[in-house]
Amino acid sequence: MSFDAETASSETVIIHVGEALDFRNADDFKETFQEHVDDGVRQFILDFSDTEVLDSTGLGSIFSLYRAISPDDGKVAFADVSEPVQVVVQLTRTYKVFRQFPSVDAAHEAFSG
Repeated sequence: MSFDAETASSETVIIHVGEALDFRNADDFKETFQEHVDDGVRQFILDFSDTEVLDSTGLGSIFSLYRAISPDDGKVAFADVSEPVQVVVQLTRTYKVFRQFPSVDAAHEAFSG
């Protein structure tokens, strides 16, 4: 499973997570974001609108992204967070690290503004 990554601007990439980010595809997720990190992208919006599964391995891969870009003032935002993902975000208190937005557009506006 590969991830759909959409370039929103020279600084921002939107990654549509799809149905799951878990132990089965966390390495694919890392490969997807690493290509963009290598190209200098420092702002990522993760679209969770269709996501039914987010496990600890998937969450760990998101933190890998965060560690890769945070030294350069990079940002990771969660957008359109589905209910199953919201449960994980609340249980793990991930909301303290990653800003959440009601939509991809709202996240992009916040990054642009």
